[in-house]
Amino acid sequence: MEKSFVPDFADAGQLFDHQLKGLKWTAAHAYNGSPFYKSQFEKVGMTPDDITSLDDLRRLPFTMGNDLKEGYPLPLLSVPEENVVRIHASSGTTGKRKVLAYTQKDLDIWFDMFARCYEMAGLTTKDRVQIAVGYGVWTAGMGFQLGCERFGAMAIPVGPGNIDMQCQFLVDLQSTVFCCTASMALLMAEEIHKRGIKDQINLKKVILGSERCSSAMRAKIMDLLGLEDMFDITGMTELYGPGNGLDCSKHEGIHYWADKFILEILDPETLEPVEDGEVGEMVVTTLCKEAAPLIRYRTRDLTRKIAKPCSCGNILFMHDRIMGRSDDMIILKGVNIYPGQIDEVLSSIPEVGSEYQLHLERKEDGKDYMTIKAEARQFTDMTNADHIKDKIKKTVHSKIMVSCAVEICAYGELPRFEGKTKRIFDKRS
Repeated sequence: MEKSFVPDFADAGQLFDHQLKGLKWTAAHAYNGSPFYKSQFEKVGMTPDDITSLDDLRRLPFTMGNDLKEGYPLPLLSVPEENVVRIHASSGTTGKRKVLAYTQKDLDIWFDMFARCYEMAGLTTKDRVQIAVGYGVWTAGMGFQLGCERFGAMAIPVGPGNIDMQCQFLVDLQSTVFCCTASMALLMAEEIHKRGIKDQINLKKVILGSERCSSAMRAKIMDLLGLEDMFDITGMTELYGPGNGLDCSKHEGIHYWADKFILEILDPETLEPVEDGEVGEMVVTTLCKEAAPLIRYRTRDLTRKIAKPCSCGNILFMHDRIMGRSDDMIILKGVNIYPGQIDEVLSSIPEVGSEYQLHLERKEDGKDYMTIKAEARQFTDMTNADHIKDKIKKTVHSKIMVSCAVEICAYGELPRFEGKTKRIFDKRS
């Protein structure tokens, strides 16, 4: 019998008791081990002994991304350096990177969490998992691979890019699962279709991470590859790495690992909790992380909390797909626009394909303008381009309350990428 990595809580009350125990441990561990956290507690006049319920979490100070950069090279360190067995770093492109330290226990917990993702996606130890994400100091490759090995399936660590090798291994090794970004999945799906090798491969499932994937893109990938299922995996370097949650086969939301961290969804401006179903910023507090614990860490990722339990029967809580980042929010003519809203609008129009670009510019009249370049769906009659333009304009205006110009491109005209696709081009500055 295969080992299960999913926790067995009888009910939500038992899970909350577990969270309170973990919160008390984290507060004491960080306070006693980290000068940074001790000063943060002192600023708000608290000690770990003041935490008696989960409600006390809201009294604790926030931890920011800048706190990690200012604490470089080993920020938030709460254990002696000799206990650190590995570091990973964020994929930021400006300034000093966020470097996170790990103890052996941290790594064991991370790989168990990742193995849980594979289990929830319905994998077995007979699966062959082809991993097409970045290796090195980034958490992606190591997380996908070592989580796979912890789960007990065969790992095929190809890494990103290298389309010829990816295709060869899909055929020769009969990989059943492919792990990558959404952009890479679309690129591979179109390449497999172009090469005519769909009948030679045995791909059943794709696990997507690192970037948003619109419903239209998901549908295109599923269709071209003939998949049984596709899953979104969440994660960030600060919170171990990828593997913090996954949508199960019911696809009603992302189950997140509430036994390993507490998730708050807060208004990015007021930092007060939003109502269930409203978009807010994810704020996380770890419950057992040793080397670099997080206390109310502002992730900047935007999502909604899902209050309704999943029909799969798992009591682990859920949030919606990541809609974007609060620091990526676009302000156009006084309206706040999240990238995920554009995804949702375009995915609701059948004639629109999976790829698009958003161009923002400030013209000589001093006003801001938005142009959406969207691909038509494959085999769409391009003589209907004006009709598709009108549908996009009307839907954007009714759903997001802004006006826009629209350009319709033929299928395959916009560039494909092996990593994350750049879709927003803001030329206003």
